Amino acid sequence: QADLVASGGGSVAAGDSLRLSCTVSYSSFCLAWFRLAPQAPGKDAEGVALFFTRDGRTFYADAVKGRFTISQDRLKNTFYLQMNGLKPEDTGTYYCTAGEINSCSGGLKAKSYNLWGPGTQVAVSS
Repeated sequence: QADLVASGGGSVAAGDSLRLSCTVSYSSFCLAWFRLAPQAPGKDAEGVALFFTRDGRTFYADAVKGRFTISQDRLKNTFYLQMNGLKPEDTGTYYCTAGEINSCSGGLKAKSYNLWGPGTQVAVSS
């Protein structure tokens, strides 16, 4: 399976949940999820969640704190974004990425990361 291919998106109603998955077969210092809002040409994807693989530290964008959870299953070479209590403003294309220390030091800044795969669409209706 190709690396950094996000899956699990869909069309849901506000308040519903989705779990996004991303496979990454190589070791990395951090794993992250980003969202590209619809109709946002020329804008960088927004950072959603960050996971440091060495110690399990996580960071979240303020907009998703308490609703989203990033996690890793090492045995499956997969990491996840559990999204609960979805809101219409969560709509967008979600991308996963992985980075080494230089990229991860940039936190949730999309420009810090070099490797991206195809995203998965999430649409939340009110």
